[in-house]
Amino acid sequence: MSGLLVDLRRHQPPADAGGKAQGLHWLAAHGHPVPRAWVLPGSVAAGLGDPARRAAIRAALTTVVAEGRPYAVRSSADVEDGAERSFAGQFRTILDLEGVDAVLAALDEVVGSAMTDGLSTYLGATAPGGSGSPTVSGPAIGAVVQELVVPVGAGVAFSKNPLTGLDEVVVEAVPGRGDRLMSGGETPERWVDRWGAWVERPPEGRVPDAVMAEVVGATRRIAAARGGPVDLEWAWDGRRVWWLQVRPITGLEGIRLYSNRISREVLPGLIKPLVWTVNVPVVNRAWIRLLESLVGPTELTPDRLARRFGGRAYFEMGALGDVFEELGMPREALELLIGLPPGPERPRFRLSATTLRHLPRMLRVAGQLAAYGPTVRREVGGIAAATRALEAVEPADLDDAALHGRIEDLMELGERAAYANIVTPLLMNLYTRLLGLGLAGTGVDPHRVDPASDRTDRHHYDPRAGIHTLGELLAGLTPGDRDSIREHGVGALVGRPDLAPIRDALDAFLERFGALSDSGNDFSLPRWREEPDTILRMALDEPRSMGEAALGWDRIAPSLPALQRPLLRPIFAKAGAYRVYREAISLGYTRAYGLFRATFLEAGRRLVDRGVLDAPDDVFYLELAELEALLRDGEAVAARPLVLARREELEEAAELLLPDLIFGDDYVPSRAAAAGTERIVGLASSRGHHRGPARVIRGLAERDRLQRGDVLVIPHSDVAWTPLFARASAVVAESGGMLSHASIVAREFGIPCVVSATGACSRIPDGAVVTVDGYQGDVVIEAPAA
Repeated sequence: MSGLLVDLRRHQPPADAGGKAQGLHWLAAHGHPVPRAWVLPGSVAAGLGDPARRAAIRAALTTVVAEGRPYAVRSSADVEDGAERSFAGQFRTILDLEGVDAVLAALDEVVGSAMTDGLSTYLGATAPGGSGSPTVSGPAIGAVVQELVVPVGAGVAFSKNPLTGLDEVVVEAVPGRGDRLMSGGETPERWVDRWGAWVERPPEGRVPDAVMAEVVGATRRIAAARGGPVDLEWAWDGRRVWWLQVRPITGLEGIRLYSNRISREVLPGLIKPLVWTVNVPVVNRAWIRLLESLVGPTELTPDRLARRFGGRAYFEMGALGDVFEELGMPREALELLIGLPPGPERPRFRLSATTLRHLPRMLRVAGQLAAYGPTVRREVGGIAAATRALEAVEPADLDDAALHGRIEDLMELGERAAYANIVTPLLMNLYTRLLGLGLAGTGVDPHRVDPASDRTDRHHYDPRAGIHTLGELLAGLTPGDRDSIREHGVGALVGRPDLAPIRDALDAFLERFGALSDSGNDFSLPRWREEPDTILRMALDEPRSMGEAALGWDRIAPSLPALQRPLLRPIFAKAGAYRVYREAISLGYTRAYGLFRATFLEAGRRLVDRGVLDAPDDVFYLELAELEALLRDGEAVAARPLVLARREELEEAAELLLPDLIFGDDYVPSRAAAAGTERIVGLASSRGHHRGPARVIRGLAERDRLQRGDVLVIPHSDVAWTPLFARASAVVAESGGMLSHASIVAREFGIPCVVSATGACSRIPDGAVVTVDGYQGDVVIEAPAA
């Protein structure tokens, strides 16, 4: 340490040495290879114009700068490489310097780069709060003199994806020096490591795999030691990797990550304004209730949890990340929930002080959920009773105030049913997962096991049994009668006493399942009871074979080790019970939620009578607050232009192709016509292969277009879609997971299924020949429709 120049590999630099110098010293002090480097602190560099001080600096340089060796002079300003702003590229760096005089001249240039026009613009644009005014003037600029590595390859590394904030190491590399990355004249090779596995890499990288693995490993270690995401510069000289700079990655805090992996299961497709403004409070308050039972009061609100893009629902995953951190879980574990690929080094739960703080509450909730069976049975009965009580009152018999009160009652009942409809499937998934783990290594295929196969109540909540009963009755009719029913529906039964058993069976079916529709969470869609002709036509199609028989306990028990049977039997029973509970609570929720439809249509009819709307179902294009204002004061909202604009907006949104994940609030979706359609990658959920014509079915009203041998392409699937699987030879669904309705029913029917196939309905032309791979999750589009 000369007093003017500080050896960064040996000594801690002073505070005014700047962030770059501090980072280099940190790297060296923590054992990472750093080329020899010295810093001229800002207070010393400010004296370069003084002859005496300049002479002293030159003398100090002669002790460290060796003749015939190249050097670099790089800025190290007091504002650089901070946690909020990096000032990357705002100050000068000069390379390929030889000799003291060249280094001294470069110091003049670098230190003199303060407050250029470009820097002033940067300061104004990055001012906190977007004020547009610089927060500093005339930053103090020190300078680093560094031996120049002659690299075979060089580049940058980020410990997190700097654009998305995802937990993956992103490395860019070029042959030779790394300044080619900054010049923009070189397209770098890109390597992305997610938890120990490459998810992106060049086919033939010019930097050896072993070097890139070393860069990735060191990047993760450096980030962990510094306690936050880092941006690094590195160079490889053919023998070792050198580290040239470290600084924090800035700007990650404001990135919002939205996922529709969960939301498209519960609220798929395009969502009308009234459905959105009812569903978000009802369902998200139920989610918040569950989350706060684990961590206590939070700042979560229903509106923060969800947002619409292109008319579709997305969950804001950062809000869930806050809860994960409260529980002491790694925030990065969210990336597993949204379907990003896990690697061998994926984040795992570790007990922490935060976890211990919440442990009593978590244990209490765990105990309640372990004994949730009696609760869900009570809820099934209680929700059904409350629904019947509301069904007994016709909305048309209520005045406006009472109609508003009915809406509030439905919101309360909906939230109660939504909570049970969230917790029950979660527990079903848990017990199914435990059952699968218990069967591992026994030779029993868990996909062929149906733990509900022995339950006598399994068909009580499944519409397939009722459809089958109707089908058997219709099968006994003459061909002429069947053709008449197919053409005229219920009208063919009028005046035919001999067909009374069919009418009675239809009435009984609609009494139980009439609340179902294409989507149980969208009350703007007609219920089955409104379309009895569709039910009759469904029943006219004989149900196909259910494929391989599902395995019950009696069939798998002999394959299990004797000591394992008593341990696995109660898990098997729980998994079966919760499969039935899920169907029961789903049906109850759908029936309760469906009451919104008749209530809002009555409100729409009143607004039509008052000259506010043109048709009762225009009400679905209003938000709840707007509807309530119109009921109070018919002139409160200019409803007609509002409805027209929103209807057109949703029609345009139908042509948009949206991804599973959206980063940021300013996402602009692309149109389906602009997207390629050769191959779609989804999640394989029922094994097998099939090649055949694709039939894109967006709603049950289009079911007659599906022929035997077709590939059924659908936006989603819930219990109401099940009869369509009788004709299909493969299924492709835009949404879903291994335990979605589409997956479970496809496995029962023994046909391949690919779910989470983003944009399938828009990207697969109707009638195109497609090949479905139920092992890899690939859907290959071979030819468009003629």
